[in-house]
Amino acid sequence: MEKIKAISRTLNNIGLRFSHHKNRISVCPRCGSRNIGLSSKFDAWLMPKRYACRDCGYVGPIVLEVDLEE
Repeated sequence: MEKIKAISRTLNNIGLRFSHHKNRISVCPRCGSRNIGLSSKFDAWLMPKRYACRDCGYVGPIVLEVDLEE
């Protein structure tokens, strides 16, 4: 649990948050591309969410949400 708190503090310090807001975008954790979406239409319905990046080919359960800069 302490490791999760430490990771959360680190991400908060660099401007990333775990909560979902409408002013956030999803980006690929590997290349930082905004061209990322669910890997299958069945994700989040029958199976756990898996995201796929169309630029670098990343497929996995983790996606970064960052604040939109205005």
